[in-house]
Amino acid sequence: MKVSERQSETTEARFAQAKMWADRELDRLLPRAADEPRTLHEALRYAVFSGGKRLRPALVHWIGLHFGASAETCALPAAAIECLHTYSLVHDDLPCMDDDDLRRGRPTCHKVYGEATAVLVGDALQTHAFLLLSGALPAHVPSLVSCLAEAAGSRGMVGGQALDLVLGDEGRVSPADVERVHGWKTAALIAAACEMGAIVADQGASERQRAAQYGRVLGLCFQAVDDVLDVTGDALTLGKTPGKDEKALKPTIVAALGLDGARREARRLADEARVAAERLGAQQGEILYELPGELLVRSA
Repeated sequence: MKVSERQSETTEARFAQAKMWADRELDRLLPRAADEPRTLHEALRYAVFSGGKRLRPALVHWIGLHFGASAETCALPAAAIECLHTYSLVHDDLPCMDDDDLRRGRPTCHKVYGEATAVLVGDALQTHAFLLLSGALPAHVPSLVSCLAEAAGSRGMVGGQALDLVLGDEGRVSPADVERVHGWKTAALIAAACEMGAIVADQGASERQRAAQYGRVLGLCFQAVDDVLDVTGDALTLGKTPGKDEKALKPTIVAALGLDGARREARRLADEARVAAERLGAQQGEILYELPGELLVRSA
């Protein structure tokens, strides 16, 4: 077996372990499906426990452990960022946004529970994220809250979605436009996951900044690969409807650079992310270093 194959297997195993950990913590920290109002909480859990690799909570976990934090200390911010991320998916899938019927291989939340309930699920997940952060160690709470709020707000994820809609309406896109959308809509939250891992490990400003930069480049790579997969993948593999970006004139890296150019850009970003991992002290064979390469070959 080649070294690269062994590393891929190791990375897959680490992803599986991180997903199991994140799912266990989410199950513990979310309202039960039988809690009133039952339909809301059933729909909330449907949205959260719908699959996915749990990249964002895994990054909180991996960065935190890398800097010496305990898994227990990472749990609340990891669950919080997954709640925030899931809220964004539920709202993005609504007819007034990206209008998608499939997410992670299952009908989207609004297709199962209706649009009104889906809106409320997103609202509940967003507020629950900050409730979870309020239970972290008191010394960490202000930094965790401001980090996640900034990444998720009008100058982060929500702003990226707004820009995505505007540029889609215009039907024209430049590489700079795409980087701005991807930087806000996707990379900001992944950068926040990495920075939150550094926060709970009591790292100073310089290490927090390095962690955030690693996450930002990783997020850009993740989204570039996602844009390529929207063209080359199928619904069974992707777990969502392929080809929608092109039909909706979305500002994607493929629209800006073409398919081959997008693949080259994804590889460049993966290389940049590995350099950023080295600046964090990660070495070849460690998950933070190997993760960019795993993103390049992911199938979903």
